[in-house]
Amino acid sequence: MKRRQTIKAITAAILLAVGFATASAGDLATVGDPATLGFSPARLQRITSWYQARVDAGELPGAVVAIARNGGLAYLQAVGFQDQAKTIPMKEDAIFWIASMTKPVTSVAAMMLMEEGKIELDAPVARYLPQLKDMQVGVEQTDATGRKQIALQPPKRAMTVRDLLRHTSGLVYPPQFNDFAVNRLYNLANFSRDGTLADFVASLAPLPLAHQPGEVWEYSWGMDVLARVVEVASGLRFDEFLQSRIFAPLHMVDTGFYVPQDKLARLVEAPEPRSPQFDVTRPRNLLSGGGGLVSSAPDYLRFCQMLLNGGELDGTRLLKAETVRMMTTDSLPPGMRFVHLIGPKQGSSWGLGFSIRTGPDASAVPGSVGSYTWNGLWGTYFWVDPAENMIVVQMIQVPASKVSPSFAAIRNLSYGALRVESSFVPPPAPPVMTAEALAGYAGHYHFGLSASSRDRNRPASVGFAGTGLDVEMSEGGARVLLTHANGPAAKAGVKKDDLITAIDGALLAGLKIEQVIGKLRGVAGSEVQLQVARATLDGPLLFTLTRAPISIPGVELEVSIDGGKLAAEATGRWPVLDFELGKPVGLAPASPDEFYVDGEDHTRLAFVRDTQGRISGAVLNPGPWQLNGVRIVQ
Repeated sequence: MKRRQTIKAITAAILLAVGFATASAGDLATVGDPATLGFSPARLQRITSWYQARVDAGELPGAVVAIARNGGLAYLQAVGFQDQAKTIPMKEDAIFWIASMTKPVTSVAAMMLMEEGKIELDAPVARYLPQLKDMQVGVEQTDATGRKQIALQPPKRAMTVRDLLRHTSGLVYPPQFNDFAVNRLYNLANFSRDGTLADFVASLAPLPLAHQPGEVWEYSWGMDVLARVVEVASGLRFDEFLQSRIFAPLHMVDTGFYVPQDKLARLVEAPEPRSPQFDVTRPRNLLSGGGGLVSSAPDYLRFCQMLLNGGELDGTRLLKAETVRMMTTDSLPPGMRFVHLIGPKQGSSWGLGFSIRTGPDASAVPGSVGSYTWNGLWGTYFWVDPAENMIVVQMIQVPASKVSPSFAAIRNLSYGALRVESSFVPPPAPPVMTAEALAGYAGHYHFGLSASSRDRNRPASVGFAGTGLDVEMSEGGARVLLTHANGPAAKAGVKKDDLITAIDGALLAGLKIEQVIGKLRGVAGSEVQLQVARATLDGPLLFTLTRAPISIPGVELEVSIDGGKLAAEATGRWPVLDFELGKPVGLAPASPDEFYVDGEDHTRLAFVRDTQGRISGAVLNPGPWQLNGVRIVQ
């Protein structure tokens, strides 16, 4: 309880300290001088190079990336092609199906009506949609013969509008992210292109909720139900409300539920066949508040800038600043149980429409506490960082199984492009270093997983001992997302999609991801027993694994002697500051244990000694935004 309250206080303090920016139309229409917006032009170019390399390798057809900071457009780049055959060059105003990036828009619509007194967050959903009043809770049970049945229980309380916004309503999706008995019943819902939101909601009424309202977070159709609430409360069709109240006022000219005939040439080709419900090439009745919209990078950037400004853009106010703060602050009570293969990651929680970075010391990606984000099925992605006054929008269309590498890349490369302000001045008479002294600094240094000089997401050491598994919490345990090659789990035969139900005899149901990770890790050479359920087998499997050192590539420097001088190059996953991958950069001495790059940012590298006087680590840019590294003995 105390830690969650502390994290909420940190988030609120950052938002209050930073305040909300203001921007004008021209600021987001034309790329300005990146340096005046706090970016290194050379390091922004790394973003273009990364995407171009993926295009050249055939990993994605193309991409559009937009970055704004302090209300100005610092970067807008189209790379590659719109079509799978790679014949139509990608355009900066290309139109993408944004899928679940529709959800934040739906959330804003609902909160606008909340401000007008037409929607009450803690009112039962049945106040607006009476047909959902009698929904029961379905509990999966196994009888004496081993057959699974669903028993119905009354809800402890009614699901509320707030529950819809934060995925705690008990509603779920059909099997896509989770495949349990109640999820399978949701295949019966009328979610078809020719049906309306009213038809869809009516078809949900006979189905059970999967969880007691307010007790479990599970990604769901709640946002589509919320879209119907918006229709009822406003008296407008959902598309009419969005167009008149959000898209037109924000001048989002390419955002809607389908692409008009005169704009189809700018629609990015789908990486796999679209389901009929999401055929965006022609009008349809189903106006999905959870995933129906198309948009462009410039359009969605304007939507994000409105949020960063505290609900206003170009003199048009959609929301009060305090409403935006409410939406972008952790809304989940302590002890919330998560059931998902998609959702907020380690170090994050959920607001009202967004995943929120809450943990200053633990996160899957770099970013400030208080930043908020979400993404779409085929790789569209955005986040807003109030502490840095920065917005990043990525638009790609690749199969869902291939989106993760781009998420990690754009996070690290964009934060890595920020300039580091420093009062450092190169000394007029640098010290003379002997060859013997320089040789003592040579070696390999690891600075954690984040290329951001502003981020505190850095491990205390370069690695850990564990099983070599990536997992996410799911119903009944931890679902295996990935087994690392040559890790203990892979060698023992643990497979992707296995469900770990117990570790060393202790059941995992109800635990947080951090608790499960703690159980998987331990002392190298120690044993850990996993109880695993596999879909193709009736009974559980037992694996006894011997924990082994696990090293995850991150930000790394190789320091060497080049022509009698010290040099360093990036050798990990990401370039960092003035250091490129595979390109040694010369270092000039500033003091006996501190060197600097005689280049754009005068990046400094200060070496750290242990109590015996031996070099044990290094610090990049000593000061408030320093990156701490340890020396790896090869």
